[in-house]
Amino acid sequence: MSPRSRISLIDSFNCAFQGVIYAVRTQRNMRVHLLIAMVVLIAAVVISVSESELIALILVIAFVLITEMVNSAVEAAIDVSTTSFDPMAKLAKDMAAGAVLISTLTAVSIGFLIFSDRIADPGTHLVDRIKDAPRYITLVALMITILLVIATKALTHRGTPLRGGLPSGHAALAFAGWMAVTYVVTDHRFLISTLAFVMALLVAQTRVEAGFHSALEVTYGAAIGALVTLAVFQVIA
Repeated sequence: MSPRSRISLIDSFNCAFQGVIYAVRTQRNMRVHLLIAMVVLIAAVVISVSESELIALILVIAFVLITEMVNSAVEAAIDVSTTSFDPMAKLAKDMAAGAVLISTLTAVSIGFLIFSDRIADPGTHLVDRIKDAPRYITLVALMITILLVIATKALTHRGTPLRGGLPSGHAALAFAGWMAVTYVVTDHRFLISTLAFVMALLVAQTRVEAGFHSALEVTYGAAIGALVTLAVFQVIA
């Protein structure tokens, strides 16, 4: 191989890495996918998944990251090629986004199949350590969460009780509900708790997307809701 060919090969790798770095730097969804991928891989090591399961996880992670980058490339190419609204351009963007959605749903499904059995039993035993709690405990936990949200916003002088400011009241209530569901439900607890957690995440995400809250405010609200509910159940139950 000639020195010129070697340099070209190195330049090709540099361009490829620059593309990945640019996608991570500029695309929020890419950063989210990377963070989730790292968490999944760490969890896979902690619970000692089999070699075939690890291969499946690596493949679906790569699948999601690739489709996200292709989606970003398609959007960038369309934005450069057209300066006015074009129904076909919109359709192309929608299909690229749909590819990301399909890959993400596939990854979530495979991850659930791999992790559900290993996490469900320890999680159930942990929750079962607390005695059956009266129904009013859930109401008490939610009321305390609301009061704590209002008090925090009063101290920071930002936002209304359920709109804007620190913390996010919607996120606090959503994650308080998730924690309460986890404690109250007895049948199919892991599945129902997972669905409640996903819905709580969607609530938090919509608050950021709508511009009412920052990621920090939503995270703080989620932590308050979950921790207050957990504490109330442990103290009163």
